[in-house]
Amino acid sequence: MIINTTHHNPKHKQIIADIVGDQYSLVQKLKMNGVGSKRMIVGDVSPNMKNLMNRVSDINYASIELRPKGILVRITQGLKNFTWIIPFYQLVIYKTNGSSIHAQGKFIHFIDSKSFKENKGFFQKLMNEKIKYDQQYAMPNS
Repeated sequence: MIINTTHHNPKHKQIIADIVGDQYSLVQKLKMNGVGSKRMIVGDVSPNMKNLMNRVSDINYASIELRPKGILVRITQGLKNFTWIIPFYQLVIYKTNGSSIHAQGKFIHFIDSKSFKENKGFFQKLMNEKIKYDQQYAMPNS
């Protein structure tokens, strides 16, 4: 689900909390050594997300925030902000010439740039959180 978060709307906060959980507390954020990525350059998006990208030749940026049950991909288009809400059970990450996030029939590809390299530790933390989430629902060995 993608919502326009340019202006504050209490309903959006509730929708996000219902899908991917509330924000981590300050203590949890400190223990995790941060829950947000630095902004990364968007290389490509799926056709159903092209309307969220800048139409002129500006560089598009996005960042990722971890939540207990998923992630938020925050996309900036000029003065507008959009948030793509992705629960862990829908999240698929591919590492190909950068990294791409796939979910809900959409994808966003981050190019392999200096800003992407600075987020290597964050992507490792993201994968660890997804694995922890998936293990809660793992089938027991017979």
